[in-house]
Amino acid sequence: MSKQPAVLTLADLNGAEPCCTPLAERRIPAETAAMLAPAFKALGDPVRLQLMSMIASAPDGEICVCDLTPAFELSGPTISHHLRTLREAGLVDADRRGTWVYYRARAGVLRQLATLLTVEASPTS
Repeated sequence: MSKQPAVLTLADLNGAEPCCTPLAERRIPAETAAMLAPAFKALGDPVRLQLMSMIASAPDGEICVCDLTPAFELSGPTISHHLRTLREAGLVDADRRGTWVYYRARAGVLRQLATLLTVEASPTS
């Protein structure tokens, strides 16, 4: 498998235009699949999926790492590793404020991933 970077990046997915046609409608190009795979892989871990849910559903649109860590029976460095994976996959943004880091979901990226997985109900379903 090639280690060449994809032409698109997840940063390109914050626009209003969909990145790709839903999987159920058309095969996605190899470049798009290579760009999106790290995000899906990051969400494939139960802890990261829970963290993503907590971040995306935060009442103020962002959440402090100090509020995330106590929700798990994991060490701080382990939580930091999972959060870094979500950041590197382009799913969250982070801002340091003093000693704490605040995380925000990248809503545009999440919408694009959801669009890709959209399946319209068929009359026989």
